[in-house]
Amino acid sequence: MVTTSIAPATSVAETCAAAKRASRVLATLGSGVKDAALHAIADALIEHAAEILQANARDLEAGRDAGLSPALIDRLGLDQPRIVQMAAGVRTIASLPDPVGEVIGGSRLPNGLEVRKVRVPLGVVAVVYEARPNVTIDAAALCLKSGNAIVLRGSSMAAHSNAVLASVASAAAVGAGLPDGSLSLVAGGGREELAVLATQAGVVDLIVPRGGEGLKAALKGVATIPVIYAASGNCHVYVDASADLVAAQAIVLNAKLQRPGVCNAAEKLLVHAGVADAFLPAALRALSQAGVILHGDERARAAVPGVPIDPATEADWDTEYLALELAVGVVDSVDEAISRINVHGSGHSEAIVTRDTASARAFELGVDAACVYVNASTRFTDGGEFGMGAEIGNSTQKLHARGPIGLRELCTFKYLVQGAGHIRP
Repeated sequence: MVTTSIAPATSVAETCAAAKRASRVLATLGSGVKDAALHAIADALIEHAAEILQANARDLEAGRDAGLSPALIDRLGLDQPRIVQMAAGVRTIASLPDPVGEVIGGSRLPNGLEVRKVRVPLGVVAVVYEARPNVTIDAAALCLKSGNAIVLRGSSMAAHSNAVLASVASAAAVGAGLPDGSLSLVAGGGREELAVLATQAGVVDLIVPRGGEGLKAALKGVATIPVIYAASGNCHVYVDASADLVAAQAIVLNAKLQRPGVCNAAEKLLVHAGVADAFLPAALRALSQAGVILHGDERARAAVPGVPIDPATEADWDTEYLALELAVGVVDSVDEAISRINVHGSGHSEAIVTRDTASARAFELGVDAACVYVNASTRFTDGGEFGMGAEIGNSTQKLHARGPIGLRELCTFKYLVQGAGHIRP
């Protein structure tokens, strides 16, 4: 049995202060030390799989007793393949180029000064997340590889899983040469604890919440440190008039059904009026047979009289279901689709299915989202799929990171200026 290195009596402020001390050492470590620590974490996950699964079983039992939805149970659950996948993800991150020290710009000024713009760690990153215990490992690996200390705060529904995962990873990392305090978990203090974490100005450099609108609102009201919101995904698929309808149906089914409880799953389907009668009957019938509850506007419902479709309300167009539900609408042009997406979308991931270059280009330029797809499912918005190894979350903001938050997004930069006795006249 692994015992946690995180003392319950340790305050949030003390934990953050220890992380700050560790961050100063982490920023100076070479890639070899950090990579060795990640491989040690991966080994420890496999070694302690039985203990991790035992803790997760306790969380799953409590979740079912509390009436958690199937989507949340899916997010919460771990099994042997998922643990193996977590370990493989850590090794993938270890194999990626180290962003720290990367020269991203530079020049020799007319006065002879040499200026280099160099990537450096942020320092201390706090990650607040709900339900998904794999975030404990993904976030830790990304932060440690990018030279940052990490303070984790998971939800009560995954308390046992997170405690064991954080303990296993912390012990392995420190045993491989990282400083104490590099990886910490705080838990159990409710919203008051969250408020303390979000107000560690000068100690915590960034906080990233991964969760619903409630978590987002709670942080907005108290945070005094920079926040990147790994926010909700009210994602659309738009089937254009020129779309290959066979490909369109495959994309829609994948975007909705492949894993409905995640932020890059499709929540809305928009179809051009010119193909609505040809496309919607088979597509909506397939979705309904797969258990999807459908909400449609008047034209969508008229196109498929034999499939149960509830009338869509205004609230439906703004709702992230995270479940087997989908709102369906018919539009008259790509411009109308773009307009509706920009009004109701969350800026996460939006897709068009089309064979028309002009429509594709208009969609790419007009849709305001972190990830815009042409003839592909929204389910690809993921740090692992994008070659980042993993992600801390998907940012729908524009500063300083947008889309999957990987190694480079966990860095800032500094200017290194080399002179030879230069003074400014």
